[in-house]
Amino acid sequence: MGAGGAPPARASAPTPRHRPESLHPGAWWLWALALGTAATRTTNPLLLTLLIAVSAYVVITRRPDAPWSRSYGAFVKLALAVLLIRLLFTTLLGSPIPGTHTLVTLPEVPLPDWAQGIRLGGRVTAEGLAFALYDAMKLAALLVCVGAANALANPSRLLKSLPGALYEMGVAVVVALTFAPNLIADVQRLRAARRLRGRPDKGVRGLLQVGLPVLEGALERSVSLAAAMDARGYGRTAQVPARVRRTTAALTLGGLLGVCAGTYGLLTAAGGSYGIPVLLAGLAAALAGLWLGGRRTVRTRYRPDRWDARTWLVSASGAVVAAVMFLAAARDPAALHPGVVPLVAPTLPLWPAAAVLLGLLPAFVAPAPHPAPGKEPS
Repeated sequence: MGAGGAPPARASAPTPRHRPESLHPGAWWLWALALGTAATRTTNPLLLTLLIAVSAYVVITRRPDAPWSRSYGAFVKLALAVLLIRLLFTTLLGSPIPGTHTLVTLPEVPLPDWAQGIRLGGRVTAEGLAFALYDAMKLAALLVCVGAANALANPSRLLKSLPGALYEMGVAVVVALTFAPNLIADVQRLRAARRLRGRPDKGVRGLLQVGLPVLEGALERSVSLAAAMDARGYGRTAQVPARVRRTTAALTLGGLLGVCAGTYGLLTAAGGSYGIPVLLAGLAAALAGLWLGGRRTVRTRYRPDRWDARTWLVSASGAVVAAVMFLAAARDPAALHPGVVPLVAPTLPLWPAAAVLLGLLPAFVAPAPHPAPGKEPS
């Protein structure tokens, strides 16, 4: 009995635990891939720069402090390398774009007759460099968006959300994605330990002496991972009827062929009428095949991630950006693809730019990342 003769409060029944403070990793991938899809629909450098800035701001504000989230800088460096290599090739090998504004004339190397159409050196025009820069920025923006997805989405949690038919392939992908960050962390830890002991950690000698412990640690992690997977029954499958297996194979193969045919139709002018229906039918068949294939995988999910309102908002913000860019490319292609002959300054189309700014929504609706253990929140 409680105070005053009142009966004691009955403990409430425990409720299933989930992660209300975290966002579904699939939402980050959908948002980033939608921004990357929008980047493929334009060569306007102002819009591409805006897309890169939007993704970078979301990464800065919502990236957690984890080893797998530190790959964003590598993707940014790769994007810059793409820009520089493309401009270098245009400078040395020339450009098919005719130009009248000559910036510099390099010494031209004569080539044999069988190498017609290829030149080394010669005139470098502003029109050719502008065309190469616009085209390379499209690929650079796509790489930055993929890097944003890698920095924001937890790969192990994303693995839990995969369909059962893709689980084994997903495990291999997650192990491959987490190998490089762990390797870099091992190298940094060993170099710091060598510095504390007064030993060299730079140069060829330092790298050689660090390499053996790093490989040893990678081997130990591989053995531990194999033992953990074996203890958890990895690779165990359930018995399903033969007709279900045949139906699964037919739906999956037919769906993938339909996706390929529909994508080809969307990319060609003649297939615009049948591209979308074939693509949707292929996606439906492939998803049905994956659902049936998941019946062979016997596994459970502990504390599964849920699609809540914030998850839908993050996914929808990226989808709206991609949809508006597709619509703008169809209605006003000149604004999304500025010309270089004659060379004119690109202009920023207002309503596509406003749609790109909708991609900033995750920076305000997604939950803030938790500080790393041992660090005080700022």
